[in-house]
Amino acid sequence: MILVPIKNLADAKQRLSSILSSEERFALAQAMCEDVLQALANWRDRPAVAVVTSDRFARELAAGFNFEVVADDNSGETNAIEMATAVCRERGEKSTLVVPADIPLIDGSELQKVVDSAPPRGAVLVPDAAGRGTNAAWRSPSDLFPLRFGNDSFLPHLAAAKATGLPCVVLKLPGIARDVDRPEDLRELASASGERRSQKLVRSWNLGSRNRA
Repeated sequence: MILVPIKNLADAKQRLSSILSSEERFALAQAMCEDVLQALANWRDRPAVAVVTSDRFARELAAGFNFEVVADDNSGETNAIEMATAVCRERGEKSTLVVPADIPLIDGSELQKVVDSAPPRGAVLVPDAAGRGTNAAWRSPSDLFPLRFGNDSFLPHLAAAKATGLPCVVLKLPGIARDVDRPEDLRELASASGERRSQKLVRSWNLGSRNRA
């Protein structure tokens, strides 16, 4: 099962407050959420998708794609995934693939590479562009090791995966790796090829005229 944790979008992307207003950050979070869920919807032969959220916009968007919604208490991404992983374990799900909602350049071909590279038992990890965060995590069995998200989650996840004694594959996938947390990420998103919702939105803001953070 694919798990997509989405926190309250009105509070998202606080690290962009030096360059974006609260209304702009909210609009960006919504657009990226749409981009990610659309990419999942377009992925042929994908596993089932569950959006883990308490956010109304995200719930309604997930329902529009016929994705399952797993309600959380908005206590953070780590707790949300821990709870959703327990649900998957209870259901007998053989694997989980966790992806965040702020990687708008994600596409089905990269996701298929994750699945194709996955060992029958073990893990696949995709780091962010800086090699510090984790932007995709495949686990089989579904609760192989706990996920603890944050700015420097990749090395702890890698260590936890290796500690299981099962294979761990690390993939560098540029679309999945490109999250949006810093002002420079916005400019890279705008300049990348494509016409995703988030790209069109960022391009419309003419960020080159704003002060760099």
